Amino acid sequence: MKLVIVESPHKAKTIAKYLGKEYHVLASGGHVSDLPQKSLGIDIDHDFAPQYVITPSKEETIKRIKSELAKADKVYLATDPDREGEAISWHLKNVCGIKGGNVRIVFNEISKKAVLSALDNPREINMNLVDAQQARRVLDRLVGYQISPILSRKIKSGQSAGRVQSVALKMIVDREREIRDFKPEEYWNIYAHLLKDKRSAAFKCEFVDVDGKKYKVKSKAIADKIVDRSKQGEWSVDSVKRSTSISKPQAPFTTSTMQQDASAKLSLTAAQVMQIAQQLYEGVDIPGMGQIALVTYIRTDSVRVAVEAQNEALDYIRANYGEKYAPKRPNLYTTKAGAQDAHEAIRPISLSVTPDSIKDKVQRNIYRLYKLIFDRFVASQMQSASYDTLNVHIVSYKDEHTCGYSLKGRTLKFNGWLAAYTPMTDSEEKDSKTLPDFTEGQKLELKEMQSEQKFTKPPLRFTDSTLVKAMEENGIGRPSTYAATISVLAKRTYTDKEGKYIKPTELGEIVCDSLVKYFPNIMNVKFTSDMESKLDTIEEGGVRWQKIIEDFYPDFKARLDAARGDRGARVKPKEEVSDVICEKCGAHMVVKDSRYGKFLACPNFPKCRNTKPYGEPVAKCPKCGGGVYKKVSKKGKTYYSCENRDCGFFSWDVPAPKLCPDCGAYMKMTKSKSGEVKYTCSNAECKHTEIATGDQK
Repeated sequence: MKLVIVESPHKAKTIAKYLGKEYHVLASGGHVSDLPQKSLGIDIDHDFAPQYVITPSKEETIKRIKSELAKADKVYLATDPDREGEAISWHLKNVCGIKGGNVRIVFNEISKKAVLSALDNPREINMNLVDAQQARRVLDRLVGYQISPILSRKIKSGQSAGRVQSVALKMIVDREREIRDFKPEEYWNIYAHLLKDKRSAAFKCEFVDVDGKKYKVKSKAIADKIVDRSKQGEWSVDSVKRSTSISKPQAPFTTSTMQQDASAKLSLTAAQVMQIAQQLYEGVDIPGMGQIALVTYIRTDSVRVAVEAQNEALDYIRANYGEKYAPKRPNLYTTKAGAQDAHEAIRPISLSVTPDSIKDKVQRNIYRLYKLIFDRFVASQMQSASYDTLNVHIVSYKDEHTCGYSLKGRTLKFNGWLAAYTPMTDSEEKDSKTLPDFTEGQKLELKEMQSEQKFTKPPLRFTDSTLVKAMEENGIGRPSTYAATISVLAKRTYTDKEGKYIKPTELGEIVCDSLVKYFPNIMNVKFTSDMESKLDTIEEGGVRWQKIIEDFYPDFKARLDAARGDRGARVKPKEEVSDVICEKCGAHMVVKDSRYGKFLACPNFPKCRNTKPYGEPVAKCPKCGGGVYKKVSKKGKTYYSCENRDCGFFSWDVPAPKLCPDCGAYMKMTKSKSGEVKYTCSNAECKHTEIATGDQK
């Protein structure tokens, strides 16, 4: 018997499908050993040696693996193809006493071809990858484990810091303060509505310059002068520029761009995107197909695509869109500097499994994310789109001076890669080639003018999408850490959300300021980015992982000692007093933050322990009629629960205030962009839906 060990049961089930009866596939459930939870676990005086212990919850797993090992003729460690996966294999080998050298196999996709090829090419465990993971783990433990108690003492108990999370928090806090301090500046837009002749329709152009020099209008008085002068002048076409522009397709997804696109287009959090993507990678149970993996490895910052996948894409494009949509040579994309190129971009394993073929067989969000990945990959391998462009400069001439106006137009000539998203019909392609006809020196007639007052806008708060983008651009963290970082900030109540926008809480700002005061290096974006680059050099080989820690620790230790020695007054967030009266003691209840969200608590704690949900209920409980409140789970995921503890109602979706008339399960409530409210049964086997009417909404 041959034993294959992976991390997750889903991955085990998918791989087992491809292997014969002589193979047995087991799941470790992730790491089987790690640093201890209740002590530092690092011997600082002896080369920063990590002191690994068996994870308590994995003792039974280890026993099961050892039992199967005793029966096995050969063992393969098939954990994920990255630093973390390499470290898990290394720990498994050491903890379970696995003998032999070539026991490690890796594959970028969980397909039969890839798995069988990996089994034919086992290798040694790559200690450069393991050491890069060890350096990160030790570095993060030294920072988090030693700073967190300082925050708890200086602010309030239960606070935490992290080498990556704290820098991300500072980015959020800095953005919030930039918005808070922003002073809008007035400016004016001026438009002219012109006629080519009395029979033609009016067209609109925008003021851009005075005597050919760009000019920004900063007051109404100046706007009025320009309008008056323009009205008195003679209007004519100054210049006409026609050209063709090319729109190249975007590269296939990396982890970061997938999170950004899914967050923006599917309204999913970064954590939700990664959870669904993990299912797509490990395998989804599809009726008629069985357990099947749909996409390649999901933690990557490379845009490289395998030659075989490119050729499959070109065949698919020719068959489904036509020869003119397939480039003569495959499109190649350049991975950004500093990125790891160990894995391909995220793509479908096989284009024969189209999104439409699984749409009614999988959960909605699995289908939606798969379609996003599928379409992006197909589009990335298609011809560029092309446009006919028009740029007309129009002037009002008076007394040897001109007020210049701009008219720009672009019409689609060939849709190219856009066809992967919205195919263009023959009539649309024909119509799109027509642009307005202008000639230099052509006289024009003024129909009317208008001016609009505007104000400069502050930067927007981060969303999951834009925060991931900012972290990637600044080199903060790696593909595997973006979603977890955002989740932990919410879990610690350092951040909150207004709609899709992330804002710091008062506690988050206090924590950020304390960290900047005592640990400026840790909170410096460039310092953190440089550290990521140093971790990459360990993976590339030739650098002892302890060297990075040795260079970092002396200054960090000095700052730790200074922070510990500062006995200044404790900084506590102000408590918001509510209008709600505690029915047990009569005090005004105060707003508290917890990892599950805000709640109301009696200020006379511990004498009075009364608590209540905070804010207005989002729905009526379908079980008992009580209020249903929005909360946040330990992993930062939104859920909804009844205010009455005896009821026990719980849902990941906003519940409708009624049970399903067909099966008795609770109904989920959704609202379309047009405002239509729909109730859908939460029971997957029941297809009952209905439109909410009147006061049901």
